Amino acid sequence: MTPFPPPAEELRLIDAELYQLDARRAQLLTRRAWLIAALHRQAPPPAPPRPETGAPRVQNVLLLLGGVLLALAAVAFTLVGWGQLGIAWRAVVLGAVTLAVLAAPVALLRRGLAATAESVAGLGLALTALDAYALHETALRATDGTGYAAAATAVLALVWSGYGAALGAGAGAGAGRRLRLAGGSGTRVASSDGDGPGTPPGGTKAAGSGMAADGSDATGSRTPSGDAKATGPGTPSVGAAAAWSRTPADGTKAAWPGTPSVGAEAAGSRTPADSAEATGSRTPADGAEATGSRTPSACRAALRLPLPAALAVGQLPLLLAALAAGAGPYTLAAVLLVTAVADTVVAFRCAGGAVRVVALVGAYGAGGWAALAAGWFSWVAVDLSGAARATALLALLAGLALAAARRLADASRATAHALLGGLLLVASAGTVPHAFLPSGWPVPVHLALGAALLAAVRVPLTGPVLRGLLGASAVVQALALLWVVPVVAGAVLGPVSWVGGVWSGAPADARTAVAAGGLWPPHAWTAPVVLLSVAAVLALAVRDAAWRPRALTAALCLTWAALLTLPPVLQLPFLAAVSVQFLATAAPLLTARTRLPGLVLAQVAAVLLVCSALATRTATLTVLAALALLFAAGCRSVDRRVCAAPAALVYAAALVVASGAAAGWSPAHTALPLLSVPAVAALLAARLGAVSRATVPVEAAVAAAGLLAVGLAAPDPASLSLVLGLCGVIAAGTAARAGRRFVGVPATGLFVLAVWVRLAAWGVAAPEAYTLPVSVPALLVGAVRRRRDPLLSSWTAYGPGLAFTLVPSLATAWVEPYATRPLLLGAAALLVTLLGARHRLQAPLVFGGAVLVLVALHELGPYLAQLAGVLPRWVPPALDGVLLLAVGATYERRIRDVRRVREVLGRMS
Repeated sequence: MTPFPPPAEELRLIDAELYQLDARRAQLLTRRAWLIAALHRQAPPPAPPRPETGAPRVQNVLLLLGGVLLALAAVAFTLVGWGQLGIAWRAVVLGAVTLAVLAAPVALLRRGLAATAESVAGLGLALTALDAYALHETALRATDGTGYAAAATAVLALVWSGYGAALGAGAGAGAGRRLRLAGGSGTRVASSDGDGPGTPPGGTKAAGSGMAADGSDATGSRTPSGDAKATGPGTPSVGAAAAWSRTPADGTKAAWPGTPSVGAEAAGSRTPADSAEATGSRTPADGAEATGSRTPSACRAALRLPLPAALAVGQLPLLLAALAAGAGPYTLAAVLLVTAVADTVVAFRCAGGAVRVVALVGAYGAGGWAALAAGWFSWVAVDLSGAARATALLALLAGLALAAARRLADASRATAHALLGGLLLVASAGTVPHAFLPSGWPVPVHLALGAALLAAVRVPLTGPVLRGLLGASAVVQALALLWVVPVVAGAVLGPVSWVGGVWSGAPADARTAVAAGGLWPPHAWTAPVVLLSVAAVLALAVRDAAWRPRALTAALCLTWAALLTLPPVLQLPFLAAVSVQFLATAAPLLTARTRLPGLVLAQVAAVLLVCSALATRTATLTVLAALALLFAAGCRSVDRRVCAAPAALVYAAALVVASGAAAGWSPAHTALPLLSVPAVAALLAARLGAVSRATVPVEAAVAAAGLLAVGLAAPDPASLSLVLGLCGVIAAGTAARAGRRFVGVPATGLFVLAVWVRLAAWGVAAPEAYTLPVSVPALLVGAVRRRRDPLLSSWTAYGPGLAFTLVPSLATAWVEPYATRPLLLGAAALLVTLLGARHRLQAPLVFGGAVLVLVALHELGPYLAQLAGVLPRWVPPALDGVLLLAVGATYERRIRDVRRVREVLGRMS
């Protein structure tokens, strides 16, 4: 029972609790007031959604759609509603609408609506084209349509260019008017007469300090640069000044009352790049005095559409005039060439913009079609007249490309134009020979012309032009090599067909030996000429230290290919062709200055030589012996030994096999002398040592020759056993070398296989005869290892040896009906078990016990089966029930123990 405190103590405790409650209540009331204020506080307005497209883009789309719709309406009016008016009204309506539309951009530009002016100007240009069409349909229907189109496009090009130039001049004149601004202590005047000192390049003169180049004041402002300069300090370039502010380029609205939204700026605000300064009022930019009155700003922007449109239409007059005059294809190609030249001149004279883009498109388009036409004329030319005209066209096009390459500032473009010019020069110079020389000669001629372009290194040319001409020479040589690929492929791959006709007889000549089915490319004589010519160019012309080794390697390859193509091209006798192929093998192998490329070429040529020599028995034996000696001689060089030594062994092995086949030996008898090759190779590998790079390839050749000998001896068990034993001897000798101890495992396997094959040849069927020769050495090795390392597991030491003998014997004892083997096997298993128990070794104990039990079951099996037949039928179910009851009782007892443990733990907690 808990005792209560005295009244005074209890009163003190109650007062303390009430004090804490009051303090907590005050804290909660303060927090409540703050939360209410936070809830009543207004949330910040959400950020306005960002528009998906900008205002200028929307404006341009709207203006473009409006102009297109008006143009379509004008076309519909011209084509459909035109016939409802008389001839006078037609002229009046068409002229009035066209003039009004063409005049509208002037007023729009003065109001600063440049984009709208562009759209209206485009509509006006379309109306002028419709005027030309309407004029032909009403008054000039009898004239030729093509000729009228040529004249009309010429007039339209002139009119549109004049219109664009006039508006551009008007824009400049608007900026050049005299401008007078009221200043603090006087008047500042800007003039654009261009004849006084201090006149900027744009024709605008600033007469006082702080005056903008377009006639606007710039008092202490910072503005972006433009196209014209002012002469006074603090003077900005083209565009208005911004007093005490930075000048944007988007026409931001001024902050003072009375300031225009586009084209002007007030002091202290953001000033657009094309506006005039306003000091509290609208300031004109055309020379009017700034006294607070509002006047329109000057027209300072020219239209960008008329001049590119005029240039685009200007591509057609010459071509249409030529078509109207019935000109031939040569004349049309010349017209395209002239048009391309004119466009090129315009492109280089323009600093940039849409006019230059149109000029470039026209130049490349017209020049490309002219080049294609000239190339076709050069290909089909059969007489001097056609060849001369094609030559002239190609030469002029080449001159145009080279001239453009010299004027271009970009190095990559200049190189590309120079490359094109070089190709056109080669085509131009080769047109006449192509027309008059026999078939097959144009390729060597063009190759010689392409090589002549290398003389450009002697001419003082710029780097890009020189690289382009050298590139053109390389392209011509590459195309010439591409021409001879079929001949080279036939000469290289043709000998492979003799693999299917070994010793079938020598062919009539070298061409018959490589031409499968009698197919041979025409004009094959050009192949050696082209290959040797390009090889000579690479060897003589390339002098750069970085590229010369590659050039020499390529020259070696081309010379090798030319040497292989000579016999079939010249139809040399078969023996001469074999001799040339042997020379193509020996030359790159024994050349002192070649390493890897020469070795590769030598190996390929050797394979082709062997394939060719398969035609006759004598040629095969002679070639294999010669190749073995040749690669053996190549082993004298350390650099070539890694490739030459295994190749010599391979050809020696092939010589032994071919000799055996020629002598009529069986494959099994041939395998025995073949083993001399791996034996010699093993000795050679031992002599080379582990430090030589050729050791591993030689040992690989040893393994390959040994496998070949085993394969040849496989049909004869006696010979196979002998070959396996000899291979084991070679492998054991290799295992005796330092660093090759692991070869002892294959050597042991070869010896075991030799024994097994011999036993099988003798008809021995007992498994112990095969397993004991392996198990006994394995157990002895395990015992030695256990003596050296007592911690070694018995499974590692004795497990393989015991399993290798006991398992096959047990399997045999279970299937054979005799009792001798189970008795002996049981005795052996008992002995192994006792030894394992005596020395406390797990592996012998387990293996011996398991085998002993299995042998006992095998022996007692019949009696158990008889006993199972004598027992009543209720005995097996009864035994099953007893077993299940025993398992259930055990399970129940374990559950009871678990419950007791849980109760004890519960009492402990």
